[in-house]
Order: sequence, then structure tokens, then C-alpha cells
Amino acid sequence: MAEGIKKRVTTAIVLAAILLAVILWLPPWGTQGLLTLVVLAGAWEWSAFLRVQSVALRITYVVLIGVLMWVAWDFTANPTGRDLVLRVALVWWLIALGWVMFAPRLVSSWAAAVAGALALVPAWMALNRLVDFDRGPEWVLFALILVWAADIGAFFVGRRFGRTRLAPNVSPGKTWEGVMGGAVASALVAAIGSAWFNIPLLRFVPLCLAVVAFSIVGDLTESLLKRFAGMKDSGSLFPGHGGVMDRIDSVTGAAPILFFGLVALGVHP
Repeated sequence: MAEGIKKRVTTAIVLAAILLAVILWLPPWGTQGLLTLVVLAGAWEWSAFLRVQSVALRITYVVLIGVLMWVAWDFTANPTGRDLVLRVALVWWLIALGWVMFAPRLVSSWAAAVAGALALVPAWMALNRLVDFDRGPEWVLFALILVWAADIGAFFVGRRFGRTRLAPNVSPGKTWEGVMGGAVASALVAAIGSAWFNIPLLRFVPLCLAVVAFSIVGDLTESLLKRFAGMKDSGSLFPGHGGVMDRIDSVTGAAPILFFGLVALGVHP
């Protein structure tokens, strides 16, 4: 077990260092290009949740996600289209919460395919639009750090104190104690972010806690679909962490909500 944690931590440190360099040193178009590749890689892994054996069908699904991303980018070039996509994402994640909590066995390949589009496309749009913010790279980095802090807090507190299962039919290892640990860790990150971005603490921390709550829904939704597909991890690219989707599942739920909240707070018009 200790060896597994060591591998997990080492991989996380390497990934964090690479991400920091990419986001802060690459030009905006470079960061956006990398985010696009990551999401398309996630779409490839998500296609396995559809339980299709044909490589051609899986490639077709990835191409479809890519087309939807292109359409979404054009559609969200103005605030009206952008806000509509963000509202759709908000409604989707509320539906996903009900799905995970009350109907986790009501799954089909078609449902998995639609869920992938609703999870990946708005998240990709939100992250890439964040890059265009004033101090955009810092916002993208903050979004990822916030989610990672919640994941780390939940992992270690859950391992030490976890007793009450959060969603036993979907992800038996997750506990309410872990959620509380993640909330505390993310609240500390939010407090630092409040000072860094000069946003009132009492407005920013609740937003960040809401973002983390939706990140948990993103994580649980992927877990639900992995169980449907009979998979433990979405892939094996990252030692100790699984695949791309295992790293960005929480981000799919978090990114649109953070973007939506920042627009509501007037950080971006």
C-alpha cells in the first residue's frame, strides 16, 4: 500500500511540474492546443464506456466530440451563447447528481455517449475560455489546483477517518469524511485565491466550495460509467493514477461551474 501511495505521489508531482511549465510558459494558443489534445484523449477513453468493440466506432465518437467542441467554440464567441452552454452544463451536472444517487444502474451505451458530450465539451470550452481571461493562465492553474487540493484532502482524510460511504453503489471507497477533508483543503486554496485575485473572501470561498461539490459529481459520474463498462481505471497512462479521464473527471464537473461563477461575480464580462 505504501508503495502504491509513493507511486501516486511521484506521478502527481511530475504531472504538476509539467502542467505548471505548460500553462505559465506556453503562449495562450499553445495552452489551448494542449487542453484540446487532453480532452480528445479523454474522449477516446470515454468511448470505452460505451462498451463498443469496434475501433472505428470509438474513433468516430472521438471525432464527434471534436466536432462538438468546434461548434461550441464558435457558438460561445458571444456572451449569450456562452451563458447558454454554461447553463446547460449546470443542468446536466444536477441531473448527473440525481443519476448517481438515485438511479446508478440505469445506464446504457447511448446514455454513456450523451454523458460524455455533456461532460467533455462544456469543460473544454470553459478551460479554453478561461485562458482568454485577464490573467487567464493563472485562472486555469487555479482551477486545477482547487480540484487537486480537494482530491488530495479527500484521499488522505478518507483513508484515515472514512466511515460513512458517499455513494456505495458507484464508488465504495469514497466517504463523507473524505468529502469534508476535501472541502477544508479546497477552502484553504480558495482563501489564498481570494487574496491572489483580489476577490472578496465571502463571495469567492462559497463559489469554490460549489465548484468542488460539482467536481465530486464529475468524479462519481465517471465511476458509474466505469462500473457499467467493467473497468477499474479509464486507462493506464499515469502510474498510480490510471488514465486521462481518471485525472480530469473532477475537472469536467468543476470547470464550467467555476467559469459560470466568475462571470456572475463580474470577473469576466
